[in-house]
This record gives sequence, structure tokens and C-alpha cells, in this order.
Amino acid sequence: MNVKQKKYTYMLLELFVVFFKLGPSTFGGGYALITAIEREVVDKKAWMKQNEVENMVSVAGSIPGGVAVNSAAYVGYRLAGIIGAVIAVIAITLPTFAIVFILNSLGIMFQDVPKVEAALKGVHAAVVALIIVAALKVGRTSIMDASTMVMAGLCVFLLLFTSIQSLYLIIGGPIIGMTIISIKRVLGYSDKTEKEERNNQPDLNYPEYYI
Repeated sequence: MNVKQKKYTYMLLELFVVFFKLGPSTFGGGYALITAIEREVVDKKAWMKQNEVENMVSVAGSIPGGVAVNSAAYVGYRLAGIIGAVIAVIAITLPTFAIVFILNSLGIMFQDVPKVEAALKGVHAAVVALIIVAALKVGRTSIMDASTMVMAGLCVFLLLFTSIQSLYLIIGGPIIGMTIISIKRVLGYSDKTEKEERNNQPDLNYPEYYI
């Protein structure tokens, strides 16, 4: 095994360890995982930039499947190709499977125990907090000007007060975004599509190997 293959194997092992560790965070919903993924792949490992995590959230939430699994596949493929995506998905699924299996096995025995019900309520509250933090982090860099703020506000209004399917918003968002950019270019306004990178953004350690 040459040096390139060893590095690739080590990357796969790191992916497995990171997402296996993140797996329990998906208890209560995939969006609760976003903050944990950012901490691991941006702050600790420096595998991705902040704006790439935001792209990951957009992609993971726009395609069929769970957000957590889609996010793992996105990061795994970005870093180590198809095999990396498979490894990341398996790693993030195993803890969740174990948790569901155990809870399902014990649920009948303890479902009416007050302390168990209280514990689940505490989990619900923690998950809400994680989702709010993830939304704030994405919004901080995704909402860049008045047009993006109006689009975000309109989408929230439609989701809360109408029965519109989220699929229509996902399809309409890119169309409206491209239209706004085209109009800005015609009128001579700035058409930047993302905020400037932070000065303290860590250097990336993208792998330069594929087998």
C-alpha cells in the first residue's frame, strides 16, 4: 500500500469515526445535526468552509431522504468520493439504528413511566434549541441583502400560514434567485452570491487522492 492509498484509507477511517460520533445527534431530527457537523468538519478538521456547510444544508434539505443521511453523503463524497459517501452514511446510521432498536425494545415496558416521559420532553426541548442554532448560523451568511431577506421572510410566512408544499418553495427559490441576479446585472447593481469569507477561516485540508 503506497502513501496515497494510506492517506485515503486514513481519511475513510476519520470519516467513519466522525460520523459515528455524530450519529446520536440525529435523535429528534436531522437538522439538529447541522451545528455538530459544522463544529467537526469546519472548526476541528478544517475539511470544509462555512459556506460549503450552508450549501450542504440546502442540498440535503432539497432532495429526497433524511437531512442527516444526505448531509453525511454530501461530506463523504466531497472528501473521499463514492466510497467516502457510503462510509459516512453507514457510520451515521449505525448509532441511530441502535438507539431506535433499544427504545423500541424497551418502549412497551417504560412508555407510561413518568420519569421516562419527562426525559423525552427534555430531549424535545434540546432538539428545538439545536435546530434554532442551525437556522441562525445558515441565515447569518445566506441572508445577504434586502432581496434574500424578503425571500426568506416570504417563505416562512407561506410555510406557517398556508398549506403550500415545501417542494414548490424549493423549486421556486432558484428560479426567483436567478431572476433577481439577472435584474441586478441589467441595472448595474452588485450581484455577489455569498458573503466574503471570514479572515480567520482555516485552511482546507482537502484530500488530493482518489483510488
